[in-house]
Amino acid sequence: MKLHELTPAPGSRKNRKRVGRGPGGTDKTAGRGHKGQKSRSGSGKGSFFEGGRSTLISRLPKRGFNNVGTTYEVVNLGQLAGLEGETFDRAALELAGLVRRKNRPVKLLGRGELGRAVTVHVDAASESAVRAVEAAGGRVVILAASSENAEQAG
Repeated sequence: MKLHELTPAPGSRKNRKRVGRGPGGTDKTAGRGHKGQKSRSGSGKGSFFEGGRSTLISRLPKRGFNNVGTTYEVVNLGQLAGLEGETFDRAALELAGLVRRKNRPVKLLGRGELGRAVTVHVDAASESAVRAVEAAGGRVVILAASSENAEQAG
């Protein structure tokens, strides 16, 4: 006997029942039983479907704190030191490639050294960034003057 002559034992391999393909072999209901959602064509609802009741994620209690805070585009002082010019606003920062997302506010952070006086127009700034810019002889202008940002700028 050779490998290509091997065959499965008689009766061990059986064709699957082809449900919903007419009366051939499974009679009038095509192997789906009588009526109901699963007897209809296109009845697959996915593993998440629970028969029309509320899904599990809806029934579970919601706990904890979901922080929906502001996400800023961050610009560091060290990045400004490498740029030409003395005034930096959003347009100048976008042109330099420091701000990519246009729908986010810009925040100035104090990482790095700034060796010259510059004026920076941003939506928010850290205290250390404001101190460093003012120590170099420049100033930081906060655009969206909320109470929190006004305290940080002044």
